Amino acid sequence: MNSLDDEKIVSELKGNTLRVYWALLNSRDGVMGVRQLQRQLGFSSPTLAAYHLNKLENLELVVKERGDYRLVREVKVGVLKQFIKLGTFLLPRYIFYATLFTMLLIFLLTQLREISFCSVFALMLGILSTVILWYETIRVWIQKP
Repeated sequence: MNSLDDEKIVSELKGNTLRVYWALLNSRDGVMGVRQLQRQLGFSSPTLAAYHLNKLENLELVVKERGDYRLVREVKVGVLKQFIKLGTFLLPRYIFYATLFTMLLIFLLTQLREISFCSVFALMLGILSTVILWYETIRVWIQKP
């Protein structure tokens, strides 16, 4: 994919079109019909859902097959860069680091035997890292389409 394609996708993949793309990414098999999409996203009419699906088709991200639209290409633009797909789940990238640091902090708290400069420093570093990573994870999750 060249930079011209990237620019076109970035400029077109916004708002409701991004919500439609997100719904296709989250679907079990990457296939959705117009009416199914309309109901899921709460669009006022099937025409609106079809309009956004056609935009995705013009960007060559989906293809129309027997009335349904199938996702054929995944792109990481905008807020989508901050998510990782695991099966049908899209999770913020930071969730893995936040979980790791939370487990390390719990381990540190359970193994704390004496209070010294090093233990207090490690505890403060663990708490600060955990709080920052969970903050970033939640911030990215709130930005999802």
